[in-house]
Amino acid sequence: MKKSYEVLNIKCGGCAGTVKSKLKERFPDIEVSLESEPRVVSATIESDEDERYLLETLKSLGYPSIHEDLGSLEGALLKGKSFVSCAIGKMSQDKGE
Repeated sequence: MKKSYEVLNIKCGGCAGTVKSKLKERFPDIEVSLESEPRVVSATIESDEDERYLLETLKSLGYPSIHEDLGSLEGALLKGKSFVSCAIGKMSQDKGE
């Protein structure tokens, strides 16, 4: 079933590119909407394991769900991670990957 998740820290096409490249193997239909705030990531989720994997991967990239209970330090660290993920996504776009 296609499910959507509101996530933090996705700011641009570079961020969206990183999310898609890290998750497209397991979720080939993954979409990242930059049209609304908070940003929405959608994918076909077949099991609880798929959902956990998606949310944990997003968080590891610095893009946690808005429903994630984050302390101020963890939130700041994830924001920093998101800047790195964004830069990687932008460089990949520039290379045409």
